[in-house]
Amino acid sequence: MTQEQKCPLCSQKAKLFYRDKTKSFECDYFLCETCHSIFADSAKLPNASQEKARYELHDDNVEDKGYQKFVSPMTQAIQKEYKCSAKGLDFGAGRAPIVSKLMQDAGYKIEQYDPFFHPNAALLEKKYDYVAACEVIEHFYNPHKEFALLKRLLGDGGKLYLMSDIYDDSIDFGKWYYKNDATHVFFYTKESFLWIQKEFGFKELRIEKRLITFC
Repeated sequence: MTQEQKCPLCSQKAKLFYRDKTKSFECDYFLCETCHSIFADSAKLPNASQEKARYELHDDNVEDKGYQKFVSPMTQAIQKEYKCSAKGLDFGAGRAPIVSKLMQDAGYKIEQYDPFFHPNAALLEKKYDYVAACEVIEHFYNPHKEFALLKRLLGDGGKLYLMSDIYDDSIDFGKWYYKNDATHVFFYTKESFLWIQKEFGFKELRIEKRLITFC
């Protein structure tokens, strides 16, 4: 049994934190001593076809009022801080790009990128006033590479809006629902986001429940 792995965010040492035997496959999770992130054993990550198959099972409907309410902290924050003319990117938009739908309904211009469902790589060569990634960052196999990309996508003064469930010591990881999706492979704490802020040169970090904003 591997007792240590290198953290895919900060490249520092991470120790075995939890062994999950409740899934269809056994999976170890490691806690980074530096950025305080938790991540799944690199040997247990789903391959691309398994990952896409899991996403296709999501029963997401952009017209679902509950789903719209769930993402509303993100869409409302963007609409409060940007005019309709601002250029935006829905990063990891998924099969049902709910953020894009709500923003477009409000008159905003926003593009969709997703490696499986909207794989337009040309969009990753542009700059945006804001980038939204709703329930995306927990799927990152290589979060350092992905956050470097997200930072590069932002124009001067641009903002990065994220939604994800955040881990803290009050949560019983063994009973935590968020880890039970096999495609959820990287989990963040407040300390993780502070490390990201410093590493990638964001001036400001705001955490409001599930909504994380880097400026």
